[in-house]
Amino acid sequence: MNDLAGSLKGRDFLSLKDFSREEIFYLLDLADDLKAKLKKREPHPLLAGKTLGMIFTKRSTRTRVSFEVGMYQLGGYPLFLTKDDLQLGRGETIADTARVLSRYLDGIMIRTYSHREVEELAEYASIPVINGLTDFLHPTQALADIMTIREWKGKLQGLNLTFIGDGNNVAHSLMYGGAKVGLNVTIACPSGYEPMPQVVEEARRIAAGNGCQIAVTNNIKEAAEGADILYTDVWASMGQEDEAEKRRQAFRKYQINSELLKLAKPDAMVLHCLPAHRGEEITDEVMDGPQSAVFDEAENRLHAHKAIMVALMG
Repeated sequence: MNDLAGSLKGRDFLSLKDFSREEIFYLLDLADDLKAKLKKREPHPLLAGKTLGMIFTKRSTRTRVSFEVGMYQLGGYPLFLTKDDLQLGRGETIADTARVLSRYLDGIMIRTYSHREVEELAEYASIPVINGLTDFLHPTQALADIMTIREWKGKLQGLNLTFIGDGNNVAHSLMYGGAKVGLNVTIACPSGYEPMPQVVEEARRIAAGNGCQIAVTNNIKEAAEGADILYTDVWASMGQEDEAEKRRQAFRKYQINSELLKLAKPDAMVLHCLPAHRGEEITDEVMDGPQSAVFDEAENRLHAHKAIMVALMG
């Protein structure tokens, strides 16, 4: 356990594919431990005196609140920064920003559009950089999702997770994360909205070594049959507002509703990374029903994010 802690200290958290299976399970166990401490109201100031800079060029509810509250609970100080608060908004390079912030802060969390921006920030920063979301990946969300699945199901290996919707950043991170921990991941999406081929290929290569499979299909009913977990996301993400109507037409049959849920296993759980457009990608009766773990999943963002910060910055 100490060896794993040492392997994570000072690292960046850009993608789950960068971490070993053992390191991911270490983070999950740490998140469970931190959650238990909070429930018992046990103080855990593991980052006392440390500061996290949080850069947002994309709006957020769960990412901002979980990192900000989490840092406070860990005894540290969270600093919220928009692009307009920084000289990035006036043309300063990411490299120069990274070098300067590294002299003030103990870690940086960034939520933005371009994944290349996050990679460049990590390249020039001498402190840990956490990817809070890009258009390519959402690894902090996926870690919380995997935590929630293990909490509900008591295991991960061999379970069938079906993601229904756009082959987007969440789908990419679920494939990487699922492949690492032994989940069989199926992405069901309309033609033309499949996940990036290189991500599918990489995830399949990882999955082959961990006794699981990655699949992509356009057949939603086939994908839902025998699923242990049904997962969905909005049809049009932030920055895709101009495509909203086009996507609404393309995705109209890709909805998690009570009929689709009947095709999954009787004890299947339902996940959604939120925010939800109720009545589009998911119905009220499913999201508010007994098989929904959506709000447990949202809560676990706090605990998973605390584990990441402690492991990297502690």
